[in-house]
Amino acid sequence: MLLVIDAGNTTTVVGVFDREKLRAHWRLSSILRTSDEWGIYIRSLLESAGLGGGSRIDSAVLSSVVPQLDLPIREAVRAYFGVECLMVSAFIDTGIEIRYSAPREIGADRIVNAAAGKAKYGAPVIVADYGTAITLDVVAPDGAYIGGVIAPGLVTSVQALFGKTAKVPQVGLELPPGVIGRNTTESVQSGVLYGAAGMTDSLVTRVRQEIGAPSATVVATGGHAALMASISKTIDHVDPWLTLDGMRLIHERNKRPCPSK
Repeated sequence: MLLVIDAGNTTTVVGVFDREKLRAHWRLSSILRTSDEWGIYIRSLLESAGLGGGSRIDSAVLSSVVPQLDLPIREAVRAYFGVECLMVSAFIDTGIEIRYSAPREIGADRIVNAAAGKAKYGAPVIVADYGTAITLDVVAPDGAYIGGVIAPGLVTSVQALFGKTAKVPQVGLELPPGVIGRNTTESVQSGVLYGAAGMTDSLVTRVRQEIGAPSATVVATGGHAALMASISKTIDHVDPWLTLDGMRLIHERNKRPCPSK
């Protein structure tokens, strides 16, 4: 079985694939832990899912945008599961041409999303990922990854308002009854959610024009993908585990013999 770990700024998503089937997945806080803490934590999750505590894990892949987490996670996987993590970057076989002026600057999650979007939905495709940041990653009609957009995420926007204004409360990300908020909480929710949906639609329209593909497919992923799709006019598909699927696909392209346990 394949262990996939997507380490993000706010959350780290752990999943286990049995061939093409995603058997289990968990969303964890991205806090700095020791390698032993990571190892014990992940092994406990596998045991709770009836996956034998990881005894069947024979390969692993890590996509990370948090360098401080890379070493403890890789050491944990090596010590507790006896395998080496394949690290996702622009310099391995991703199955997609990366036509970006600064490949070293691309977040591993964006590479994975673009590769998975192309593999699952064809080209052209725009992948909207709703995480700590809202990212749009663009695969051109010829199948190459050409770049995208980075904007503040939903939770990030709420936290910024709460931290910088005296009377704005910390609010949950729930749709208010209407666009016009009848109190401060509803007003913030409307501004953040409908504002992000409008931004998504505007950016998608501009991207489609720029690449000359007015019907380019738009796929939403990330923790708030379904919520955003419910109020967006341009999102075609919701694929919450697209990033994990992309890691599996990249691993398939970079398989190496695993050391014996």
